[in-house]
Amino acid sequence: MIPRYTLLDGYSISRLIKGGWHLAGDHGSVDREQAIKDMVSFVEAGITTFDCADIYVGVEQLIGDFRCSHPELARQVQVHTKFVPDLSDLASVDRRYVENIIDRSLQRLGLECLDLVQFHWWDLSVPRYVQTALELDRLRRAGKIAHLAVTNFDTPHLDEIVSAGVPIVAHQLQYSLIDDRPNIKMVEFCQAHGIALLSYGTVCGGFLSERWLGKPEPRLGLGNRSLIKYKLIIDDFGGWDLFQQLLEVLATAAARHGTDIATVASRAILDRPQVAAAIVGAVNTSHLHAHARIGPLQLDAEDLSAIAAVTDYRRGPREDVYILERDRTGRHGQIMKYELSQGERQK
Repeated sequence: MIPRYTLLDGYSISRLIKGGWHLAGDHGSVDREQAIKDMVSFVEAGITTFDCADIYVGVEQLIGDFRCSHPELARQVQVHTKFVPDLSDLASVDRRYVENIIDRSLQRLGLECLDLVQFHWWDLSVPRYVQTALELDRLRRAGKIAHLAVTNFDTPHLDEIVSAGVPIVAHQLQYSLIDDRPNIKMVEFCQAHGIALLSYGTVCGGFLSERWLGKPEPRLGLGNRSLIKYKLIIDDFGGWDLFQQLLEVLATAAARHGTDIATVASRAILDRPQVAAAIVGAVNTSHLHAHARIGPLQLDAEDLSAIAAVTDYRRGPREDVYILERDRTGRHGQIMKYELSQGERQK
């Protein structure tokens, strides 16, 4: 029931991707045995593409352990990892640094070639990102990486990398009915260059769900950094009242189609141009039954018109992709963690 998307000839992914950030511990303690059992359930349900990163503490190794203990299922899985140098390392990233991190990812995941590596660079005023992307491409040509992607680049800087001849096939970015920033410039650029979009934050960390319908605005006690992050986006979107109007419209559409708010919100983004997949940050398998509805769900003109009647009143965000998060003195940048590799160096 989970549809698939062909990124390139011979390489397809599930249109729902199992996210790995929550397995790094920021969302509570992780039961490794249960996490591996959950991976089995996701693959058996048709969600065969896993997203992780070199900076998600322990997650590459966890997926590697799953692959080792379930080799038959592992052959069905596509693993997308990331290459994310720490902010303090950017000025010194060189060929050896890049290859060491890629070799570490290969070893942890138990792979001879990484399916797809997504490149992120914290500070674009440090001008080594094109050189680093070229080093990743050298490793692609050497057979250590099959496909290259980026994550959280704005349009002009992604253009620099593409213009340097790096074959970027996908861009992982934040994209939802609340956060429409990719439509400012990025979607058009990616259409022109054949770059698929892998969307995270599609349900805003769970805010786009029945749990928040009709509830008062949370002032304190948001349980994790993810919720804090997406609440800031809701504030920029137009505030809690406009957000509640959107939830009501999504709930009406969900009732018409026999599904839930999160599935409608995800389907709406999957139907956007260039969107290949949405990343679901599931902490367990409790929503697998809902994920299975994403394939047959078709939003009609009435649904889309009702959604647009609310989102047309959005106030923002109005910057290009990830501009807000790069401002380390701003509301969005202050909650980011820029030295995530340090925990991984100790493992």
